Amino acid sequence: MNMFDPFFHTAHVSRMVLALGFLTSCPLLAEDYFDETQVTTLFAFDHVSIPHAQNLRLEMRVPKKHPNNPVLRRGAPGTPDAKGVQFYGSVLRENGKFRLWYVAFDDDQKNKLSSARWRAAYAESDDGVNWVKPNLGLVTYAGNKNNNLIRTEPYPLGFVNVKVLADPEDPDPARRYKISTHVYFRQERRLGTLAPFVSADGLTWKMEQPVTTQKAELPTKNLVLPPIHFEPAGGLYKWQGQFYASGQNSMDATRPYHGRVARAYRSPDFRQWSQTSSVSFTRHSQHTLLGPGRSREGEQTHEGISVWNRGHVLLGISGIWHGAADWKDVTIDLGFVLSNDGIHFREPAHEWTFIRRGADGEWDQGGVIQGQGFENVGDQTYLYYGAWDPRHWEEEPLRGGVGIALLPRDRFGDLVVEEAGKGPGDYQLPEITSEFITMPLGVTVGQAQHFYMNADGLGPEARLKVELLDAQEHPLPHYSGVNAAVVSHSGYQVPIQWNGQNAIVGLPDHVRVRVVFEGAKNTHIRFSALYVKPVK
Repeated sequence: MNMFDPFFHTAHVSRMVLALGFLTSCPLLAEDYFDETQVTTLFAFDHVSIPHAQNLRLEMRVPKKHPNNPVLRRGAPGTPDAKGVQFYGSVLRENGKFRLWYVAFDDDQKNKLSSARWRAAYAESDDGVNWVKPNLGLVTYAGNKNNNLIRTEPYPLGFVNVKVLADPEDPDPARRYKISTHVYFRQERRLGTLAPFVSADGLTWKMEQPVTTQKAELPTKNLVLPPIHFEPAGGLYKWQGQFYASGQNSMDATRPYHGRVARAYRSPDFRQWSQTSSVSFTRHSQHTLLGPGRSREGEQTHEGISVWNRGHVLLGISGIWHGAADWKDVTIDLGFVLSNDGIHFREPAHEWTFIRRGADGEWDQGGVIQGQGFENVGDQTYLYYGAWDPRHWEEEPLRGGVGIALLPRDRFGDLVVEEAGKGPGDYQLPEITSEFITMPLGVTVGQAQHFYMNADGLGPEARLKVELLDAQEHPLPHYSGVNAAVVSHSGYQVPIQWNGQNAIVGLPDHVRVRVVFEGAKNTHIRFSALYVKPVK
């Protein structure tokens, strides 16, 4: 059961600063962590999940780039990815192995303008950092099958991106994996569109409908979306039974916006796709129209949203396009967004840069792009991303690679005590309680629940008092007041105990959680997330 009922509220983050670096905590062994994607997570930055707060401030964190970046590099001359490893791709972790799909771009100058030079490729890793390109033996390239190309039918349909979704709920074993791709079709000029593929193993793929083509482009008669230019390079996710392909285009919307916006098309079964779409995210500056012929200019949203599905909330990475009149001046960073309804995304921090492009001379100079790869590994969160320098794309330079940005496990942002409200000197105000109250959480009556805290800076003089309330915010007697739980130990998954008990039973069908920052050193506390895990 989804324990998070859709009580949606309008929320606004008014004050936010960046928090740099890593914070100490008491790590567990990697095998001791539960999978946070399988429980209800209330993140500090989600003002729908945590709508009520007093005397607290949100500080978002900036990831650090892995010292081994890029962890997946281009191949040798003459190989399918000699020219580029383009991470408009995905990372999944299954049965202890990391699996990565990406777009390989070769160095075949004889077919310089052919879309067939863009192929889907595959890599594997045991730790998520050290990758190998296995010899799959599935596709003939340069006269042999000694390569890591996955097989897609029809072939050779050129892929500009591959987003892979594992779908274990599909009863058909041949459709347990799904790919959304950006391919091209021809209508006076070359335009982008979606081509959906399915697979039993993630290596051999077929389109959902029969297609015959001798070219690398999709015939117009086989389009599943309207015949307009759409680049589904952002993300692929499933939300409340619907599949969503996120990408970009700049076609007119019911409300006019300038330039590239994040747009999503949806399907109930991955075969039939709606001809209507939703504008998922736009930046504030895009409400100012610059006029025709200036689509490259201005601050825009780049290539849709890559998504980490956390059950009741979607975390996403979107492109921050810094436009200009000439390509030589265009650059790209990455932003962070979230959604509580699966359609509309918002920034927890206004115009905040999450992952910044590298300096000139670095592998990710000029521009970074969002792959769909998010994994909690030990005491860290891995965020996989790619590189594309738009300033030189017309020169066809060597491009890409796959990098990792690192955060402490699930610590994207923190709630901390706000001291500014105390007032200066003799004008200091009385002590104000620093606390928050969550939205109502739906639980199964009679089923025991575990609660966990992800927080740092805790100790004897820096504590979090945790109370349980009913939906109308009345304290539950056995879990509030003198019976409240107290957490004074830092960690990523610290059990919350009431009267020495971890498994809490006898709760009403909806509960709220109240958390109070207590102690003489409560300003040291950094709250990142609260987890609610049903006992199976």
